[in-house]
Amino acid sequence: MADSDELPAASGAEQHYRALERLYASAPVNAKFASTLHIIGEGRSRLTFTVTPEDYHAAGAAHGTIYFKMMDDAAFYAANTLATDRFLLTTSFNLFFSKPVRAGTVTAEGRWVSGRRRVFVAEARLVDAEGEEIGRGTGTFMRSRMALSSLPGYAADGPSGL
Repeated sequence: MADSDELPAASGAEQHYRALERLYASAPVNAKFASTLHIIGEGRSRLTFTVTPEDYHAAGAAHGTIYFKMMDDAAFYAANTLATDRFLLTTSFNLFFSKPVRAGTVTAEGRWVSGRRRVFVAEARLVDAEGEEIGRGTGTFMRSRMALSSLPGYAADGPSGL
């Protein structure tokens, strides 16, 4: 291929974003959920999730743990776009549920709010298939001692690498 026909190499940020997506996909817990993470830019993530009757509480709507999982993941990955060296840990998360959801696709939109050193703050909102907000949350995340590069799913040549 001639130099002018070569595709440009992915930027360091793009490589980090794709590695975070691989990390999400590699987590064993995520095999239990029909979900996909997409990092859309610095401080931004989008998680799509399919709610099924297996996710219901006794009254026939998605259990709050499903809301928490989606919002925590979306906010966490939005924050971790700014931490390229360490895995972040959730230290607290505040939730607001505004509408029950039953079967269908839900989107969790994550957005970094503040912090770049040790503690990060990010928020997430859940939107149902009709475009209505069904929940909102804010979390704080702290740098761990775990290097991202040490996590098997993060590396492109790891077991779940592309």
